[in-house]
Amino acid sequence: MARSSDDVVIVGGGIAGMAAAYYLAKSGVPSIVVERDAIGSHASGFAYGGLSPMTGFGIPGPLAEIAHDGMRLHRELAPVLAEETGIDVDFRLRASLALAFTEADVRRLRAALPWQQGQPGYAVRWLDRAEALSVEPRISDETLGAALIEGGGAVEPYRLVLALTRAAERLGVVLRHGRAIGLRRDGGRITGVVLEREVLSCATAVLAMGPWSAEASEWIGTPIDVRPLKGQILRLQAPGPPVECSVGWGHNYATSKTDGLLWAGTTEEEAGFDEESTPAARDDIGAALVRMLPVMADAQVAQQTACLRPVTSDGLLVLGGVPGLDGVYVATGGARKGILYGPAMGHAIADLVLGRDTRIALDAFAPGRFAAGANSAAYRPIATARARARGRPSS
Repeated sequence: MARSSDDVVIVGGGIAGMAAAYYLAKSGVPSIVVERDAIGSHASGFAYGGLSPMTGFGIPGPLAEIAHDGMRLHRELAPVLAEETGIDVDFRLRASLALAFTEADVRRLRAALPWQQGQPGYAVRWLDRAEALSVEPRISDETLGAALIEGGGAVEPYRLVLALTRAAERLGVVLRHGRAIGLRRDGGRITGVVLEREVLSCATAVLAMGPWSAEASEWIGTPIDVRPLKGQILRLQAPGPPVECSVGWGHNYATSKTDGLLWAGTTEEEAGFDEESTPAARDDIGAALVRMLPVMADAQVAQQTACLRPVTSDGLLVLGGVPGLDGVYVATGGARKGILYGPAMGHAIADLVLGRDTRIALDAFAPGRFAAGANSAAYRPIATARARARGRPSS
């Protein structure tokens, strides 16, 4: 159904919001994107950018399908965005090497292999210590073995968000600086997004507000159970040749990027909305890096960044229409894999707005599920989700 340019307002200029704006515009429906800071200025612009659809909480499980769809879309987007905008988003295929230092690590990593090896388009195998050294000779002597996954990738997150933004603008999307503070409605249908100084009339609103999504709970009359999880990353001048694969151990990782620096992370901190980097995080990341790659004891920190990831209490996305309020959609909760999921989240929102069937099942991500107070018995709070994910590389 054709809509005018003010029919759709998207609140949030991160990866999910800009992907939704881009895919809507590609279907002939330009929107207004409202961002209170700057495009990609929080998690979407400071993320690691790893694309690891084979590992992490909910994989295998309800997040596996959207992880694979996200990877397919990244493969499609990189050349298309380069042609449309001239921006190289630095998409590349990149193997991951998940190290095992204990017998418990070995059991955990090997237990995931049967499902991983059954996924088309990926090559997955277990390596003994000698084989792992042949992939990356600088790994620790403590290594008992490793899981090698080929078929994943990486992207430069800020360039990706910038490219989506420029491509969307050329298709008629309008960017607005402002802070949304509410919605206007007529009965059960939205009529506008309320900013601090004005109201933007619209028939459809997409709330893609990242870790600030809970602010919209009162607007829509149902809780959006999202909170920030702080993560910090080091970028280092490292000795020797680049680390070509992503070396991981638990929730830690390290790989060289095309900026010439070694990126290493990450922390998982319950710190509210504090986005400041800290010496304690630097030391924790550095210690994990040296355990994986002892030669990196001589690496020098060039930059330290911090960002806030949106996480839910059950570890799943919030993606879909708001119950009882026609024309309002929510897209958030990407946690550590927001860059991987982002294009698929945006594509799904565009499909919903346009009345099309989505490519992926969204039932598990229903925005109304928190109102019922029924977290899935299969998915415990995020602290448990993180514990389950240890020993697996993640973005």
